[in-house]
Amino acid sequence: MTSILPPGLEGNLVEHVQGGVGDWLPFDQKRFYTNAFIIQDDKILLGFKKRGFGINKYNGFGGKVEPGETLTEAAMRELKEEAGIDAPLEHAGSLLFMAKGVEWAFQIEIFSARTYSGTPTESDEMRPEWFSIASPTASDADAIVPPIPYKTMWDGDDRWLPLIVQGRKFVGRVDSVMQDDGEFVMARHWFGTVISDN
Repeated sequence: MTSILPPGLEGNLVEHVQGGVGDWLPFDQKRFYTNAFIIQDDKILLGFKKRGFGINKYNGFGGKVEPGETLTEAAMRELKEEAGIDAPLEHAGSLLFMAKGVEWAFQIEIFSARTYSGTPTESDEMRPEWFSIASPTASDADAIVPPIPYKTMWDGDDRWLPLIVQGRKFVGRVDSVMQDDGEFVMARHWFGTVISDN
């Protein structure tokens, strides 16, 4: 299914899912961030955020791209700083995140790897934990590895994280509003998968 791409998105994309109402939020500039995920043996490594923006949420490992860094260098640095591991990260997708009242957009470049070296180690900012990517069944009640904790992740992560697990490159946009409790809730979203040139 094809559709008109939201402002700020480009590429040869096919719509995966969209929703919400209203106009897309305007923005004047983008600020670049990275987010990295390790997927191995039917598990995904997520980090529990211990401080700062996104505290008490599970997410990939990442942060701001520093001046002079490439996106990949920034992703590898953040993975090492936050989880204590190295990985051959590959670009997996792009997410444009807007929040009402903010004039600039978060341009989050998503990376993934199927192997890593080192031992996932808790840092001042993140506590690494493994989660199962297998479809849950009734017999999983006593599973050693719990399922992906979407209820304690960013609103909308359940729309695109499965694409990364499947090895499908994606591009998406999320426009959010902040509720009284400080939580960001999606007002409008669009996610599409990248059509390869092959």
